[in-house]
Amino acid sequence: MQGFRNGILALAVLATVGCGRRAEPAGSGLPRVVCTVGMVTDIARTVAGDRAEVAGLIGEGVDPHQYQPTRSDLVAINRADLVFHVGHHLEGRMGDMLRRAERPDRPVVAVAEAIDPARLLDDEDEPDAIDPHLWMDVELWTEVVRVIERTLAEFDPEGAEGFRSRADALIADMEELDAYVSRVIASIPEDRRVLVTAHDAFGYFGRAYGIEVIGIQGISTESEAGLDDINRLVGLLVERRVPAVFVETSVADKNVRALIEGARARGHQVRIGGELFSDAMGAPGTWRGTYLGMIDHNATVIARALGGEAPEGGFRGRLD
Repeated sequence: MQGFRNGILALAVLATVGCGRRAEPAGSGLPRVVCTVGMVTDIARTVAGDRAEVAGLIGEGVDPHQYQPTRSDLVAINRADLVFHVGHHLEGRMGDMLRRAERPDRPVVAVAEAIDPARLLDDEDEPDAIDPHLWMDVELWTEVVRVIERTLAEFDPEGAEGFRSRADALIADMEELDAYVSRVIASIPEDRRVLVTAHDAFGYFGRAYGIEVIGIQGISTESEAGLDDINRLVGLLVERRVPAVFVETSVADKNVRALIEGARARGHQVRIGGELFSDAMGAPGTWRGTYLGMIDHNATVIARALGGEAPEGGFRGRLD
């Protein structure tokens, strides 16, 4: 709840201090907006359009839970006019830097902490903590689009109409994507709707789309899976004849491969169903390097690997 209150406070400060002010930094003359993870950066860049320079700090294949901020990150944040991050301890090691960066003329907004906590999942590994991976539920992530839109409009009232128009168009695309994900996951035979991944980043995905999710590690990759955890999951794979498990682009695959070896030793063949995007998106400049593309990739790969029906090209045929 403290993080939620901080997020609301940031928005309140923005409304009272930043309203009507348009920063004029050096260079292009546009406000500098700095974001942490790609899932926020992509939304902010889309909604901002040509009204701001939007930059991300944590790139492709990088785990935000364990990301060690650099001096260049500190410089970027200190030069920013507005900062967006997820919050709820996703950017664990950047937390102190982000808290220190906030000041009346530079709002630092935790976008997930502006969402009603009643709609969020608890972190089962940490008392009184929230699972921060809510971008995995496309419908829920549309609320973050609105948070970013409102924040930009309060910061730059002259651009409000454009922000709203771009946010509306993005949300329309997200609603279509949400329907696609629901459809392809529902096509998986019911007894095969088990998603086993390297860490527990897919809880919102499971709740939204009706698939059981099991992470080898906890919600934060700083947690460790012990031998008992591996043996328990191997037993589950064998008992339920799970055909595939999944690695993640931002998490080491050693635990997933241990599951495969353990199942093989018990006479059950399990394959890697594909590589999923969990805490980071794909390469910049690609479809998978966008929020829509990462979710499209994940849903399409999961459905096909577990026996469901999804086109090779995925949502709108953009997967290669």
